[in-house]
Amino acid sequence: MSDVIVYQGESGAYSHLACQAFFPNHTPMPCASFASAFARVRDGEAQLAMIPVENTVAGRVSDIYHLLPQGGLHIVGERYLAVHHQLLGVKGAKKEDIKTARSHPMALGQVRKKLLEWNIRSVADVDTAGAARKVAEEGDKSVAAVASKLSAETYDLDILAENIEDESHNTTRFLILSPNPVMPIQTDGPVVTSFVFKVRSVASALYKALGGFATNGINMTKLESYMVGGSFQAAQFYADVEGHPDSPAMRHALEELAFFSENLTILGTYPADSSRNLG
Repeated sequence: MSDVIVYQGESGAYSHLACQAFFPNHTPMPCASFASAFARVRDGEAQLAMIPVENTVAGRVSDIYHLLPQGGLHIVGERYLAVHHQLLGVKGAKKEDIKTARSHPMALGQVRKKLLEWNIRSVADVDTAGAARKVAEEGDKSVAAVASKLSAETYDLDILAENIEDESHNTTRFLILSPNPVMPIQTDGPVVTSFVFKVRSVASALYKALGGFATNGINMTKLESYMVGGSFQAAQFYADVEGHPDSPAMRHALEELAFFSENLTILGTYPADSSRNLG
């Protein structure tokens, strides 16, 4: 099933929408969890996975940073999807009827101001599309879902209010994961390299580990820390930098990082999305 691309969520989820938009020749396959999406690609049931990692309004998808280093997959691309949320209700419902709105917490965080303005109580659900399905199944005119237009079509719901996201720049960044790395040619254009590493809990450890990127003129666009192994003694970091590992500057920066850190793992080098501001 080499033409399959998996995503977390039910049919109609924003990840489903991203699969359709960016990989129209692949067959989207829903998965109940991020872990199961990783497993399907590892086991050869799918060629690729479409995984959200951050949103310009709601921030990072924290689960992913724990899965990436251990998931056995490689990042081969990134995509930016403009996210437009709809308030969905059962047939015959009006916006004024709605008392509660269900959705994934990330989506609810992106429409918080609108729901407060309309005096609609938010209810967290596992998935945006799953929330839409439940609204359709229950048939309660006082309950809505915050989800995509694709969810409205999938579950035969009415759009009671369009594009209700609080910020016009509301965008989600997705990573494309594959069982095999695909190294872009250095001369083909701008690339991003993602990696994880650990530093010891000693003074200036992070400063020393990252100093090589500054001295070699490498732009670091993302740095996330999180605890691993049930200990507060040392943190693991995820980073995105703009540069190819074969360039002299990146080689020197990575050598310096490896000297002052441990467990350095390159997760992937991949073409930068055209929406990325490369300055």
